Amino acid sequence: MQERHTDRKKYFDEQVVTTERYVIPFLNEFIKIDSNLSVLEIGCGEGGNLKPFLDLGCTVTGVDLSEGKINNGKLYFKQHPNKNNLLLYAEDIYHSNNLCQYDLIIMRDVIEHIHNQNRFMNYVKKFLKPNGKFFLAFPPWYNPFGGHQQICESRLLSMLPYYHILPSPIYKGILKLFGESKTKIDGLMEVKSTGISLERFEKILKINKYKIDRKSNYFINPNYEIKFGLKPRKQIPIISLIPFVKNFIITSSYYLISVKI
Repeated sequence: MQERHTDRKKYFDEQVVTTERYVIPFLNEFIKIDSNLSVLEIGCGEGGNLKPFLDLGCTVTGVDLSEGKINNGKLYFKQHPNKNNLLLYAEDIYHSNNLCQYDLIIMRDVIEHIHNQNRFMNYVKKFLKPNGKFFLAFPPWYNPFGGHQQICESRLLSMLPYYHILPSPIYKGILKLFGESKTKIDGLMEVKSTGISLERFEKILKINKYKIDRKSNYFINPNYEIKFGLKPRKQIPIISLIPFVKNFIITSSYYLISVKI
């Protein structure tokens, strides 16, 4: 397990850097990011992805199931000069009475953890303003670390690629053999149950009448720059055209979508 998985402030700071350097430039062609923009992040954790938007004067709202992460976020933003433009809620989005409609919804590395993604993508449209945009970034399930096995306590398992795609009994057996805790195993098996391929994601978009405004597939995830010092690299176009195989090579996909009118 890497330090970033236990040091929440470090994780927060990493999110800030990646959003500043890569997410906002990805959005700029389609969205004017200024004080007139309202932003909702679903699965915000401590809100690191929201800070660059808050810095630019946007009105930002974050929602997350973890009360502990939300409390951390409130602490991290306590001295921010634009803190009055920030709302953070610890709640289930399906049962929220605090949310309204927003110009932009963002989700980074969250959709692959959600059960019944088809239901979710249909439901979340209610939080988009007319002509609103929805940004999602996620690792395809079949990529080398699509199972999030980097959170394993075992150093070997945390660095071993692809074994998460083995049949569930074998995968679970390997985790037990190397001494992972029941809590860690249950979490990784849940990720296995919700992992999503690029093809299934785009099928869900089509079913729920979203259109893709922009997308980028990365061979080296932009977040790896701040994590590992690796310069992000987009996937070469010919790979992105190969059905299914691309899921094994792409480490992150960025999508900007909107509801078809």
